[in-house]
Amino acid sequence: MSKKIYETITNKIIQKLEEGTIPWRMPFENGLAVNWVNQKPYRGINVFLLDGGEYATFKQIRDNGGTVKKGEKGHTIIFWKMLDGEDKETGEDKKIPLLKTYTVFKVGEQTKGIEPKRKPIEHTQPSIEQAEEIFKNYENAPDFTAVSGRAFYSPSKDIVNIPPKGDFKNINHYYSVLFHEMVHSTGHKDRLNRTGIVEMNGFGTERYSKEELIAELGASMLSGVAQIDNSTLENSASYIQSWLHALNNDHSLIVNASQLAQKASDHILGTTFE
Repeated sequence: MSKKIYETITNKIIQKLEEGTIPWRMPFENGLAVNWVNQKPYRGINVFLLDGGEYATFKQIRDNGGTVKKGEKGHTIIFWKMLDGEDKETGEDKKIPLLKTYTVFKVGEQTKGIEPKRKPIEHTQPSIEQAEEIFKNYENAPDFTAVSGRAFYSPSKDIVNIPPKGDFKNINHYYSVLFHEMVHSTGHKDRLNRTGIVEMNGFGTERYSKEELIAELGASMLSGVAQIDNSTLENSASYIQSWLHALNNDHSLIVNASQLAQKASDHILGTTFE
């Protein structure tokens, strides 16, 4: 069942990439998509399966006096959690992932009888204040330098280098790149101890590609929290093709990378979830 779910979700991401849309590079001026009932943001891979706004299941819509407009197609999202289980061979305790899919509809656009609870946010300038707060509130952060030329994270020195703000034509680009490198830094052995960082084995390898995807997804999640637009970063055909190749070769990649990216984002934000 898990394999089928992985394939379903990956194919949806692949479809968007083939259409020239990069799901993790979106305008986030109104924040992340949320559940209409409890107003909690969607997490993990669901961040990239929804286009922002408020969503609810058919039952939630019906129970609140609404209906789904005729002909509307729902959006597939994934629910997952780790269950306690037992290894059949050794008898030892182990964690078993539970994956389920649900269908949700965008409230307002796809429904009648109920309306969004949030008011659209009016932005007169980029939300740099929120982005700067995320940066400043990163506890146990690496050292930061501001040398022009390139952005990178050095695991051995535990240093993030990000060119000065003046080197960027768009302030949103500055924070998108900063968030990308910050996510890399969460993999340090004294933070989340992520394989792609502590066992880094070179550019172009499978491990390197997964770590890059984690950084891309995590930066996108942070952009959503900060409500900044990261959709105008360079989206070349070769960039899209590289991710299409990776996702076609590993149908579990996007879901697993999203889970690790969510952990990285939570770490930077200092948030915890059960």
